[in-house]
Amino acid sequence: MFKVVMNLEDLIKVFVVRGIVFVEEQGVPYKTEHDEHDFSATHILGEENGEPFAAGRIRALGEYAKLERVAIRKSYRGKNFGHKLTDFMISVAKEQGFKKFKVHAQSYLADFYKQHGFEIIGDLFKEAGIDHYLMICNDP
Repeated sequence: MFKVVMNLEDLIKVFVVRGIVFVEEQGVPYKTEHDEHDFSATHILGEENGEPFAAGRIRALGEYAKLERVAIRKSYRGKNFGHKLTDFMISVAKEQGFKKFKVHAQSYLADFYKQHGFEIIGDLFKEAGIDHYLMICNDP
């Protein structure tokens, strides 16, 4: 269901999911959604019966693994895939040696990330015109 992207075909699928969720649904500009970190991050793809439905990326920031671009296509939401994707991303980051994690969580998802051991640090801020919180988790 979830896997680390190892080839161009799977990376294209990740970008398709992100385009649908962030660019189309949330109105994030393409130039903001795709950045220079896409070339060095670890990408995660979720597929069901060959259909890409989830994406995320993990980026090393010092001692932290930052979970980014976490996306589930609308028709796949409400089926626990977001929790499974988050758990998978944390397990991949742990395999890479990380024990501390951070995420810029959209404000409405703060409670979601709290279920994974994350805590809000600091004040609400805007990213891509959307309200976010910095959330940190130490060794879930």
